[in-house]
Amino acid sequence: MKVMKELAMNLLVHPTFPRIAEEQTVKAMDAFPKLEELAKRQSPRVAIKVRGKILFINLGDVVAVQADGNYVSLQWNAGSHLLRESISVVAAKLEPYGFIRIHRSTVVNTSCVQEIRPYSTGEYGLRVEGGKEYVVTQTYKKNLKSLAEFWIGRGMSFRD
Repeated sequence: MKVMKELAMNLLVHPTFPRIAEEQTVKAMDAFPKLEELAKRQSPRVAIKVRGKILFINLGDVVAVQADGNYVSLQWNAGSHLLRESISVVAAKLEPYGFIRIHRSTVVNTSCVQEIRPYSTGEYGLRVEGGKEYVVTQTYKKNLKSLAEFWIGRGMSFRD
């Protein structure tokens, strides 16, 4: 126990420790309000018309939106619904709520992304909750950088 106390005291008086500790504290304090805001933010609801009824769906439950001809399919683990709307219009409406475009016909909810894997073709595989994997084309890979509020460890770089 005495050895641990001595090590701690030596660390505290080390010339670089106060500077490093201060930098880490400032980073944590800067990130805290953002995390607190995200935690407090309730999942907004969207109203969709299905077979003459209006359904309310929490956007947090929507995993992805895929184009299907003149329609888009809102997908979540429990099912999906078709809406008569273009993918571009839906992507623009959902962007402020944490959705990103990863393909000309696919938009995903960033909070549902679990893994990104690079392919040898320069594209990426993006796995979401429920295990479904989507392809991120080279055109939209720049959007992947917005997936994490902050990175831990070495920064992620996406090949050009």
